[in-house]
Amino acid sequence: MNEAVRQMLGEYEIKSPGDSLWALREIIQQVALLGLWRSKFFERAAFYGGSALRIIYGIDRFSEDLDFSLLEADPAFCLADYGQALKRELISFGFSVEVESKTKKEKTTVQSAFLKTDTREQMISVGIKPELVKQIPPNQVLKIKLEVDVTPPPGFSTEMRYLLKPIPFSVRTFTLPDMFAGKIHAVLCRQWKSRLKGRDWYDLVWFTAHHPELRLSHLEQRMRQTGHWKGSSPLDESTFRELLIGRVKSVDVEQIKREVEPFVSNPAVLEVWSREFFLDIIKRIKVI
Repeated sequence: MNEAVRQMLGEYEIKSPGDSLWALREIIQQVALLGLWRSKFFERAAFYGGSALRIIYGIDRFSEDLDFSLLEADPAFCLADYGQALKRELISFGFSVEVESKTKKEKTTVQSAFLKTDTREQMISVGIKPELVKQIPPNQVLKIKLEVDVTPPPGFSTEMRYLLKPIPFSVRTFTLPDMFAGKIHAVLCRQWKSRLKGRDWYDLVWFTAHHPELRLSHLEQRMRQTGHWKGSSPLDESTFRELLIGRVKSVDVEQIKREVEPFVSNPAVLEVWSREFFLDIIKRIKVI
């Protein structure tokens, strides 16, 4: 086993197959970020979304995918150009991973690719206990999706953040007020397979508790791009709060709790969730 991977695995408390799968996924995610850094990807793009909150800022929930945004719109950008760099980096740390670009039938502003590997094979290679490996179905494929928004809305800021494992390197990421704006846009506007995404609401709680500042102008730009704000005047704080209150009043709290539960190590933190809870915490958002 690669020594850096061994150290990374040692940071996890692995008691179940689920624990081992999340550990394996997150280690591969971080090695993939290293590969993107080596290939100068972060000179053109920034990391954001749930995995950025998890890997860069330490949110206490797991995240499946890696989400990025170009710094400036470029419809000609090609995510597939970075496939070999990703594969080369992962192989250097002992992972046998295929990189598959996804071609969408309909024209979209988001480009996608997948990292795919045999779950049991990789669990064995990183030293997961055999009794846990045996509980994973043969030929199960671990997939990690990478998505890049190639025509992002304007008005966001980024910063460089530093990771120390598997080796020290830097990742460009959205600043937290702009990342919070993106998360609120998801809460207000996103439908996910005809269901609300409980992870968005979990992240909303985290932001209000730890980094409550939200850049309203970037939220407006995101809403204009998706057609959820068409007014000739800017989105003001009063209107923003009315929209968010309305969303809270309409949400099925039990549904979003069920959706997010597999992604948190301590489901007891969800017990307090209620419509009244969300109406209270959104008062703590600080618009900037």
